[in-house]
Amino acid sequence: MPGYEPHTRPRFDAMLSFRRQFKGLPSPDFPESPFSMSLSSDSPLHKRRRSPDAGELAGIPWLALLLPVECAQAVAGLIVGDALPGDYVCRVGKPVTYWFGVVEGLLKMSGDNSQGLPMTFTGLPPGGWFGEGTALKREPYRYNIQALRKSVVAGLPVDTFHWLLDHSIGFNRFVMKQLNERLGQFIAAREIDRMTDPDVRVARSLAALFNPVLYPGVGEILRITQQELAYLVGLSRQRVNEALANLQAQEAIRIEYGGVRVLNLSALRSSTLTYKTEL
Repeated sequence: MPGYEPHTRPRFDAMLSFRRQFKGLPSPDFPESPFSMSLSSDSPLHKRRRSPDAGELAGIPWLALLLPVECAQAVAGLIVGDALPGDYVCRVGKPVTYWFGVVEGLLKMSGDNSQGLPMTFTGLPPGGWFGEGTALKREPYRYNIQALRKSVVAGLPVDTFHWLLDHSIGFNRFVMKQLNERLGQFIAAREIDRMTDPDVRVARSLAALFNPVLYPGVGEILRITQQELAYLVGLSRQRVNEALANLQAQEAIRIEYGGVRVLNLSALRSSTLTYKTEL
């Protein structure tokens, strides 16, 4: 299986075997949908919940870090939902019952400022798991998570999340790395908000989406449209288009069909470079 080291293969085989035995059966401990905390039972997203297939399980990075018994416990509770553009995964004020991750697609994390105007905190590309702080504290959500495009979202019951924290060293290390990277991400986001150069804002925002720890499923190509990037950066699509052209001229990125390929990640992260094309 791509992305899995040889020594992790027995764990993954055990995980798949457990899933095959119980596929189609409801979990006696965690019967709720991962989206039921924010959507009614007749919502389309709630009705699209299902068990993950082998390919989707392979796209969950932390499963490979677990021992077989830990994998079995996690996989028994995991569920996925097919989110359409505009669907909410979780909303401000709703209680946390699941820890979420993006298997495929693109989500955004947002909230409202003191004037009631929406503001975007970050994008969430494939491989990203989010809300571990909220799950740790079992507090209501302070942000909204919404799909920008058709996405597959996984949910791990919060009780299973805490069970893994109590029993799994590998899982604890993953969560600690997540929290550390998330802190750095939001410090950087605060810095980006204060930047006045649109080209640098786009560059740093792109760099944040290519974080190999938070978003291991992205790789070298980010599948994103200019309009989606504009939503995340807080600029017009036309201005984002201009910034991308400038970044491509600096050979920091290459614009490809349906996405952006990073050629020089350190250049995107740097605030000392000038991305304007000289006359």
